[in-house]
Amino acid sequence: MNCPVCGGDCIEDAPALLARLPHTFAPCPDCMGLVYDKRSPPPDIDPAEPCSCGKRFIDEVFAHIYRVMVTEGDLAGTEPLGAAGTPLVHPGFAMRRAPYLPPNSLVLLSRSVGERAAARLIAEVPEVRGVVRAGAGTPGVRDTDAEPKTHTLLAGCDVRADIFPTRRGPVVVYKQQSALHVEFPRDRDEKILSLEHQIEERRPRTFVDACSGAGTLGLAAARAGVPHVICNDAWYAAAYWTACNLRVNREFLEIGEVTMHRSYDDLRRRPVARDPVLVATAAGAQEIEVYQGDFRLLPAVLPPQIDLAALDLFEKADAGKVGRITEAWQARVGGAIFIP
Repeated sequence: MNCPVCGGDCIEDAPALLARLPHTFAPCPDCMGLVYDKRSPPPDIDPAEPCSCGKRFIDEVFAHIYRVMVTEGDLAGTEPLGAAGTPLVHPGFAMRRAPYLPPNSLVLLSRSVGERAAARLIAEVPEVRGVVRAGAGTPGVRDTDAEPKTHTLLAGCDVRADIFPTRRGPVVVYKQQSALHVEFPRDRDEKILSLEHQIEERRPRTFVDACSGAGTLGLAAARAGVPHVICNDAWYAAAYWTACNLRVNREFLEIGEVTMHRSYDDLRRRPVARDPVLVATAAGAQEIEVYQGDFRLLPAVLPPQIDLAALDLFEKADAGKVGRITEAWQARVGGAIFIP
């Protein structure tokens, strides 16, 4: 599957990605790495070179990143190592120990990095696959009438995968990190556990993830065997990557080929949608659909009987707004609702 950001082979099917996972970040017998204090500047020494196996300890990689940013004037050299930014490894999963990074396995998310340093990081630090300058706010759209937020991809490719555990096995979730929020996988994912509890209690035949993000809950519901899953998000990147992740994980599901009805470029031309547009479908023993649109208008395209819906709203802290939204959904759609 070609990557829509760089055109490369960034996107693997889930079984292939998972097969190499145990060894991805493990050191070889010759690997060595210094542990640096993230609250202090790194020592004034040249960063270590990668091992003969091609991997390098993450602290050494970040010291290299830090030095490039100092040279280009993005950092003064007095800031702590952690000021260089946030390391987003590819693939991301719950780790027991700090990783030894192979080439092309790190997206840097930084508020300080500039364009010159970003270009050098891609050229000089083999582990870096993409450099993203963080903007204000979380990428995405809170409401279809609001201005969407994004980060900025400065260099390389920012497509990476996270791996989330479910009772039926893991799901692989790719995302474009400049356009979607960061989710750090844990051993226990509370949203997925909440969904699995709802499925076990209610045995739904139809599940709707009305604000799907990159599709984690919809994939978890499909992995749990729900016969009919519908995902939706108003933000183009969320809808596209939900559809893409359906294709990535299809071998774990009871579906045939996934049909894409809208391309990445089609969706990007209309980044925020109101009226729901069908983005992807898959059929077989399970039926799965992906829409892009305002979830408040989604009932117009839903089947008559919806057993369970997740409303993973941006505004969860606003109890009054959540109450109004859930009441309106209940009146138009019915079925059980839960807020992950």
